[in-house]
Amino acid sequence: MTPQPLTAGGASPKIWFITGASRGFGRVWAEAALQRGDKVAATARQLASIADLAEKYGASVLPLALDVTQPEQVKTAIAQAHAHFGRLDIVLNNAGYSLVGTIEEASLEELRALYETNVLGTVSVLQAALPLLRAQGHGHILGVSSTLGHVALPVIGFYASSKWAFEAIHESLAVEVAPFGIKVTIIEPGAYATEFGSPESLRFAAGLEAYADFKNHFFGSLRSLEKGDPAATPAALFAVVDAEQPPLRLFLGSHNLPQVRAVYAERLATWEAWAAVSNAAQGQAS
Repeated sequence: MTPQPLTAGGASPKIWFITGASRGFGRVWAEAALQRGDKVAATARQLASIADLAEKYGASVLPLALDVTQPEQVKTAIAQAHAHFGRLDIVLNNAGYSLVGTIEEASLEELRALYETNVLGTVSVLQAALPLLRAQGHGHILGVSSTLGHVALPVIGFYASSKWAFEAIHESLAVEVAPFGIKVTIIEPGAYATEFGSPESLRFAAGLEAYADFKNHFFGSLRSLEKGDPAATPAALFAVVDAEQPPLRLFLGSHNLPQVRAVYAERLATWEAWAAVSNAAQGQAS
């Protein structure tokens, strides 16, 4: 299939490759892109979970089975999507899940599995897509992180750590690929009423009685959080992909910036308070 050439202002339909398109933001954004006339290679672990997209949107969507923890499958899916549509304009890394458990409770096996999906799976997609994006001389990589990529919370600390790694990878990537005409944006949603809290998106470590009361209190505080409407997010995403100079980071939601501003103010105050100790550790210039 030969797509139209790109034109200024996003007049030509954009070609998306989206991981984790079966539910949550991945599903919302895939459908929104299709509804605005773009074309989407939509991927999910189970092809049946996205089969209805083809029924609804026809040739504008290419459903692909993809487990991001399988590098060869990732390479095949990226190559299929690129060959089918003729190019890839946007690569949206959305697949991921959360591991729930304190640092003491979660096993190393559970932590490895989390990183296989949230970090190494993301890198597999990036490394498969980048040669094609470099060859075509353009592309926009979107990585779905979280406010937790800046602010870690208890009980989901390992999930937050995967997002801190995710943020660092994309920040480095943005500088590395800019000379090739490739843009990078990290999407950082706050709390939203998606399926991310469903069993398919959560893994629970075996609990220790010592943390039972603490976790009950923590889960209670989460239930009181005001959650955003996922249907309100596509306009922000389109503003980013249609921008000539998109930001490296974009918060989704109104609570993110005040929270992160407060956390960084506290960090800066601590570093300033301990500056004399830090500076003394520099020693004499050699």
